[in-house]
Amino acid sequence: MQTTYPSSTKEIASSTTTLGKTGVLIVNLGTPDSPSVPDVRKYLREFLMDGRVIDIPYLNRWLLINLIIAPFRAPKSAKVYKEVWTENGSPLKYYGIEVERLLQQALGDQYVVSLAMRYQNPSIPAALEKFRTKGFTRIIVIPFFPQYASASTGSVYEKVMEVVKEWQIIPEIQFVNSFLDHPDFIRCFVELGKKYMAAERFDHYLFTYHGLPERQITKGDCTNTCLQGNCCATLHAMNQHCYRAQCFETTRLLAKELGIPEDKYTVSFQSRLGKTPWIKPYTDVVIKELTARGVKSVLAFSPSFVADCLETTIEIGEEYKELFEENGGKRWQLVESLNDHPIWIEALVDMVKRKDA
Repeated sequence: MQTTYPSSTKEIASSTTTLGKTGVLIVNLGTPDSPSVPDVRKYLREFLMDGRVIDIPYLNRWLLINLIIAPFRAPKSAKVYKEVWTENGSPLKYYGIEVERLLQQALGDQYVVSLAMRYQNPSIPAALEKFRTKGFTRIIVIPFFPQYASASTGSVYEKVMEVVKEWQIIPEIQFVNSFLDHPDFIRCFVELGKKYMAAERFDHYLFTYHGLPERQITKGDCTNTCLQGNCCATLHAMNQHCYRAQCFETTRLLAKELGIPEDKYTVSFQSRLGKTPWIKPYTDVVIKELTARGVKSVLAFSPSFVADCLETTIEIGEEYKELFEENGGKRWQLVESLNDHPIWIEALVDMVKRKDA
């Protein structure tokens, strides 16, 4: 029997789309299955045993996590998770499920969208197995981290490749490396911020990002430019993969669209652990400096998170608010994360279509 091949570009495109759908894997960091101590301990062990998160020798990491951090930190963390837990469960997971549904609806039947968490459930291996058994010709992976870091985006890449390397047939896989400058990502945070800026006047604006140990920045610095002088003043070819430089660039883009002058905003980094140096300036230190200068009202953004979670709702929304007020501040307002905002869905649709072009 003679095989008939498509003879035009249009026919080729039509023929290709009938061969298989495209799987879209959206991945966030993860959350315990419940705020119970055993589930939180299980989550902490998986999360912190990742060599890209705590980048010390395996045996030292195992002893630290299993004998010190997990046993003693789990009960304290469980109490905090109970505060952030809703009737729909973890907000990070709930909004992930909503984004999965809305993105699927926006993309249509030619795509299959699946949510996964880097740690715990739904897992990356389970989502990829669904794609494998359906014979997808292409997979697009979107880690939900606007700025690239080895401990977040890099860890997702590693896990995906660890799974697919065992497959006999590996489809084309496209990764979204970062989206800190995507117009709709910026536009969504701008819309959320303007809501508060229209209602009242703030003395200062704080853009606080999740922190990283300095050694993780220098280990990935192939050009020997990071953490030297004013290295993050611009984003350029030599520092384009630096997490800290990407955070500063995100802030510049947001401040420009929000009309915030340079002397009215500050970039800082939160959530540091241990005694080793983390990237600076530290958010808690910045807050004390602001109040010492007489700043009474602050609008805080958290542009390294796309969904409300413990680090935004509790750490920034409550703990930093308390610190600000204890040091003389009067008004602290957190801008919520993108969650399931329509503009965020538009951003994701555009990312998928660009990769699938």
